Amino acid sequence: MTKKASKSLIGVFVLGALVLVVAGIVIFGSGKFFTKVHKNVIFFEGSVKGLSIGASVLFHGVQIGHVTDILLEVNKRDLTAFVPVYIEVYQQKILPIGEDHNYDERFLQDLIKKGLRAQLQLQSFVTGQLMVNLDFYPNTPVRLVGLEKRYPEIPTVPSSLEQLAKRFEELPLKEIADRLNETLAGINRLVNSRDLQASIGSLNQLLGNTDVLVKNLNSRVGPLASDIKGTADAARGAFLQAEKTLRFDEGAPGQIASGIIETLSAAEATLKETHTAVSNINGIAVQNANLGYEIGRTLEQIAELSRSIRVLADYLERHPEALLRGKSAAKGE
Repeated sequence: MTKKASKSLIGVFVLGALVLVVAGIVIFGSGKFFTKVHKNVIFFEGSVKGLSIGASVLFHGVQIGHVTDILLEVNKRDLTAFVPVYIEVYQQKILPIGEDHNYDERFLQDLIKKGLRAQLQLQSFVTGQLMVNLDFYPNTPVRLVGLEKRYPEIPTVPSSLEQLAKRFEELPLKEIADRLNETLAGINRLVNSRDLQASIGSLNQLLGNTDVLVKNLNSRVGPLASDIKGTADAARGAFLQAEKTLRFDEGAPGQIASGIIETLSAAEATLKETHTAVSNINGIAVQNANLGYEIGRTLEQIAELSRSIRVLADYLERHPEALLRGKSAAKGE
């Protein structure tokens, strides 16, 4: 005779199973089973590779939801494909301030008018996993597909990677590569050119000769400048002596006056040539500060002496009798 099962024992067993199911939902579902959620749909333009079900949905860095499903829809007419991404937003994560209303479609439309957009962003560099980021982009157009009528649609903006890829596609890469190849070929021809190697050798030789020339000039310009300075001093002394002679009544024929004028003119021309030569030497020796200073003083003295000789020659040409009567007597007439 079989023993009947206890109804009390069966009831306890069923009740314990229900408790375990509820506890499992609460523990493993992190309380989401009792959380009010709002479903939305997003259509991204580019690839969603790396985005998986359960990926985070963030707004200003705060997780407010997760991805629930990713599908592929194909239009049979034109064979265009769309990838709707379905998300759930937790009601408890969004707390309106000021007005007593919850997250609903009207509130969502207000956010979209302000610039709310969805964007794919990289969540992990290691795994390449993507996430959905919600933020405000007020200067972007509202792009809506409108294929899903059950849930409100959130417009999107291209991701940073998509924008970068688009920029690369717009670049004339072939033209840039061709120009780069031409430039490299030109550099190669220039570097391996025999003319360039010969020019470098000639330049080295020229620099060596120039160095030798400068050293020779430095060794010779100093004594030459001293000789020129001595000549200028002697010429100045002779001129002063001529002035002194004119002040006294030392007689001399008119022909002597003409000869003196011609001699003074020749001396002036000689001094001009000397001035030019010293100027050229001064240009070469400009790097030597002391030598350049001495030559500069010599040039000034030669120029002053040349002016004095020219004045004296003009005076004797107008007043040749000054050689007979003296300079002061000629001025008195």
